[in-house]
Amino acid sequence: MREMVKGSNVSLSALSENVGSVIVSLGWGSPTGEGDADVSVLLLDGNGKVRSDADFYFYNNQVAADGSVQLLGKTPTADGSEDRISFDLTAVPPGTDRIVVAASRYKDARFGDLEGVKLSLADGSGDELLRFAVDDVDSVSAVIFGELYRRGEEWKFRAVGQGYDAGLAGLATDFGVNIEDDAQTDEADEAGEAQDHARLGDQADTTAPPSTDAPAPQGTLGAVPAPRRAEAGDEQRKPSTRPRTAKKKVTLPKAAKKTLAENESWKEARLFPVSVLKSDRDREMRATSVLLSVMAQVPEFGRRLTAAFGAPAGRMETFTEVTLPHGDSPRRPDGVIRVERAGKLWTALVETKTNGNALKAEQVQAYMDIAARRGYEAVITLSNDVALEGSPLVDVKIDGRRKHKVALWHLSWAEVAHQAQMLIRHEGVGNAAHAWLLQELLHYLQHENSGCHGFQNMGPAWVPVRNGIDDETLCQGDPRALEVVENWERLIRQVCLRLGGELGQRVLPVPPTKRGSDPKALRDRLADRLCTDGKLQAELRIEGAPGVLAISADLRTGKLRTSIDIPAPEQGYPLAWAKRLVRRLAEAPADLHVETLVEGETGGPRGTLERLRPEPADMLPRENGAQIAGSRLSLFKSMGSGRGNAESGFIRSVDDAVHRFYTTVVVHLDATTPRRAPSKAGATTG
Repeated sequence: MREMVKGSNVSLSALSENVGSVIVSLGWGSPTGEGDADVSVLLLDGNGKVRSDADFYFYNNQVAADGSVQLLGKTPTADGSEDRISFDLTAVPPGTDRIVVAASRYKDARFGDLEGVKLSLADGSGDELLRFAVDDVDSVSAVIFGELYRRGEEWKFRAVGQGYDAGLAGLATDFGVNIEDDAQTDEADEAGEAQDHARLGDQADTTAPPSTDAPAPQGTLGAVPAPRRAEAGDEQRKPSTRPRTAKKKVTLPKAAKKTLAENESWKEARLFPVSVLKSDRDREMRATSVLLSVMAQVPEFGRRLTAAFGAPAGRMETFTEVTLPHGDSPRRPDGVIRVERAGKLWTALVETKTNGNALKAEQVQAYMDIAARRGYEAVITLSNDVALEGSPLVDVKIDGRRKHKVALWHLSWAEVAHQAQMLIRHEGVGNAAHAWLLQELLHYLQHENSGCHGFQNMGPAWVPVRNGIDDETLCQGDPRALEVVENWERLIRQVCLRLGGELGQRVLPVPPTKRGSDPKALRDRLADRLCTDGKLQAELRIEGAPGVLAISADLRTGKLRTSIDIPAPEQGYPLAWAKRLVRRLAEAPADLHVETLVEGETGGPRGTLERLRPEPADMLPRENGAQIAGSRLSLFKSMGSGRGNAESGFIRSVDDAVHRFYTTVVVHLDATTPRRAPSKAGATTG
């Protein structure tokens, strides 16, 4: 791997033979874990300008029609978070000489608040070719990380590291993009949303919640609104043809329409029935066929799942039960995905497992060998399991003598359901038929008989570890503790997917370590800590929440704790703040624990919300001059004992605890606000 310095350049062909398509990743972290930035790409001509505004790709314009650029979105890493961009260099228009890769912070934030700002570039098989650590950008709000540029018939990369004070809009304007004014557009959007809500007011009265026997809400078609007649003022709301840097807003789905069934026992006819599934083989065949057919028919969905694997944007066809030669006995992978663009094919073999069945290394190895011999690009595995960084689900051997490299990727069924939820419930798709297909797919995946339920089992080590903690016989270095820690990490990643899909917001696990730490070494330390204190702990960062949601599972007491720390407000007296907090929590559970955080002390006054409601002053420290930093809100519940996802299982109890805490507590709190200097508890009067 090549380490780049500012101003250096390198030919991509000198690093790999597989650079027709590349993945560029921009990464960063922050001491608090709350910092973030947004990537952007500009295609420039020989004059250093965009040919048109369409050559500007960012969060409101993520995919090029010709497949040359695809913004793949953010993923959590051990270092913080990472934004990935896929480039098909064979599809870049002839008039493009340079491709600028940049990132910007929203509003008034600066890159000085982030740490570990870096760029990496990988070839089509996923091998990392180069890395560039970006320095000296503390005071800027936008940064050009690097650029890809042509020299004759080959592509080269240059490490740039140039900062901009004017943010994304200033950077884009310098390269010839005609930017829409954000403030005016936001005001128009707010006025438009108010009009839309007013028009939908009468419709809301005719809606009813879905029947209890339907796992998937039927109101998801609201993401594709029906046509309406033009009304006065609409001409002022016509969308501009110019790019706008204000982020697009998404809305939650409207309530489901009232059913025409006579009673709740009637079952709606489904496109993908599940009642006939009797065996694991039936479930695998049905799940593969259902998923691949919807991927081929709904371009937004198919592209979202395959773009992260390096697939181009093009015409997709999917196949099942394909026979391929392999020695004396032909192999039949569960599925094949082929994407065609400009006469070139991208092919991936698919191996599927359902109902908690594990992937078989021998099967995956055979498919990797077949793909390498036939020039296929990837093997994709699907199962209920969740892959962890630095811990592959199956070990395969790569023949280094082969020039053609095959990438091995994994998808959890929970990730598939998450992407379907995000499209049909929050972001919208191209037409009503596509929304209906995704809705049917989601209903199928969520049905108890489909076998596509995501991570559902804490593994055989769960019960022995719990017993060892209870009787204090579990020793550090026990491999069973490491297995439990890895499965806990899988569970937390899945909890993030499920909650994010419900909310339509990014929910990411907070890395419990310093940036750049080795994932395996971290898990070893967490396993040793589990042996000594008997606790599994994690933190979730939810977009728009006022703080980090913490989860703690105490295996000694059998209790789950979900909590969030709320910083003290910018202004006002402590007593007024305490009363305001109690008012905001008027609909929160009475057993919510409220603890006042005092600077320099391990804890301040605490009590249940039921006791504090009539006397908010009990939240204040009794010592005059005590500095209040904020408050900690917590809910406790008993955790399940079983290792699986049954009603009494541990996995179900964690899911339920996080969902209850967010929906009954966090939703009532203000959005993230800057932390102020600590308050003096004694200043309760004017």
